[in-house]
Amino acid sequence: MTPDRDRFIAETERFRQELLAHCYRMVGSAHDAEDLVQECYLRAWRSYSGFEGRASTRSWLYRIATNVCLTALKPRPIRVLPSGLAGPSDRPPTPVPPGEVSWLEPLPDAWIATDDPAAVAVERESVRLALIAGLQHLPARQRAILILREVLAFSAAETAEILDTTTAAVKSGLQRARARLDELEPEPEALLEPTDPRARALLDGYIAAFEHSDARLLEQVLRADATLEATPFREWQSGRATCVHTLDTYVLGAPGDWRMIATAANGHPAAAVYHRAPDGTLRADGAVVLTPTPTGITHVIKFHDPALPATFGHPPHLTP
Repeated sequence: MTPDRDRFIAETERFRQELLAHCYRMVGSAHDAEDLVQECYLRAWRSYSGFEGRASTRSWLYRIATNVCLTALKPRPIRVLPSGLAGPSDRPPTPVPPGEVSWLEPLPDAWIATDDPAAVAVERESVRLALIAGLQHLPARQRAILILREVLAFSAAETAEILDTTTAAVKSGLQRARARLDELEPEPEALLEPTDPRARALLDGYIAAFEHSDARLLEQVLRADATLEATPFREWQSGRATCVHTLDTYVLGAPGDWRMIATAANGHPAAAVYHRAPDGTLRADGAVVLTPTPTGITHVIKFHDPALPATFGHPPHLTP
């Protein structure tokens, strides 16, 4: 390994996790974010010999990563949740044809874990699903401006340099981005941290409801105004009674049909989900992310993707 490469790694590697979080905020996909961070480091290495320290290493990497994301976003549709397509419904859930919609993906908390308690709180808050879903509805450059200014605390001048624009354009873009986010979520809720015992109790109750096929347990943990979404289904439900009815009628099945392993994603309590196949094998089915509040679970989002448990470090199937 050459001395230059040793120095490059020493100067840049410590920013990898926060760059991953940044790319995820921009594109709404954990796996795409991984690829974009790899591209960022590849471009950084190629241009490292010309980096003369006129800016900090961190801002230099963010400039590369942000522009990698902006380039990647140009040909892509935005990633959404079912609630980003239409209002709530009481109809049976029907899957959207593959490729018709690009769905938002969850981000395992472990991917951006840090030993700094203050940084942990900031990272969790800045990858909440409601925020990530809202960001996807902003034009890409407005999204970048808001993230750089509000989440990463770059100055207007630093943000202008990263985006190769003017300070006035940054200030204008930030104002428009804030206004749009306020329209999407005018009053952010007070949420419980995944480490809060109350949040873990709600997650345990939700898991028990599925593993025991007990709709009454769902009634105990869901708030009266709870919502239920699941990709790749267009329909989503609002209100505890409707949510419980949908799950009890179409999803719960028999005791033992489901197994869930507690984890955390997007600063929320979550679970890797397994479903019993006809041969009795518990096969990876996806992940569920809960939004806990002091008065109960207010949002349930299930991501149907058999690859997701592996993303959280779990096997493709479990022993019955």
